[in-house]
Amino acid sequence: MKKLIVLCGMILMCAFTFAKGSKSIYVGTNPEFFPFEYLENGEMKGFDVELMEKIGEKIGKEIKWKDMAFDGLLPALQSNKLDVIIAGMTATDDRKKFVNFSQAYYTSTQKILVNEETNDIDSLESMKGKSVGVILGYTGDVAVSKIEGVDVKRYNGAGEGVMALKAKKVDAVVLDSEPAKNYIKKNTGLKLIDTDLDKEEYAIAVSKDNNELTEEIDGALEELMEDGTYDELMEKYFN
Repeated sequence: MKKLIVLCGMILMCAFTFAKGSKSIYVGTNPEFFPFEYLENGEMKGFDVELMEKIGEKIGKEIKWKDMAFDGLLPALQSNKLDVIIAGMTATDDRKKFVNFSQAYYTSTQKILVNEETNDIDSLESMKGKSVGVILGYTGDVAVSKIEGVDVKRYNGAGEGVMALKAKKVDAVVLDSEPAKNYIKKNTGLKLIDTDLDKEEYAIAVSKDNNELTEEIDGALEELMEDGTYDELMEKYFN
């Protein structure tokens, strides 16, 4: 029995060593967050996608993408089904208890989307008594869930929430600023309302026990910011 235990331990150690030395990393995202990550003809596209591919080049790793629901990303990372998450994810204090985060790479705010004829919603607090769509696990979900008297409707993707808003199944949708602005451009009859929520920082999540990879990603981000690549991606997707 002791020999079996030792052998199993050696196998696990070898497997862990192999994972650490692998030339590829599994990166999870939820491609429902234009322009950060989205699908185009079945191919992963977006600011986060290109940024992560550039990071992979810098650290000598092939990126293998995993398309997942947003609320399944952190559990997958914690159970070692993923090595990294990049998905417009805010580096909150709660999340930092369970995963490592890179330095911030983008600062965002929250917006409220409503139909153009809506005049009685002008802030988060004014949504009391209303039906409000949020995306499961997003910052908007957390913020709206704290407001008493709101009928919260949760969706797996931003597109579902916006469709529900246009069909008047909800009175409003709370979403991150860049995707919200994109939906306004592509959908007539909608308007945006600012919120007083603090700005939030997006960062890349890495397994808690993989400090080496976190440091490599941070180093690559700094290089991309210094050599102009980051600015080129910002110009491509946000200007």
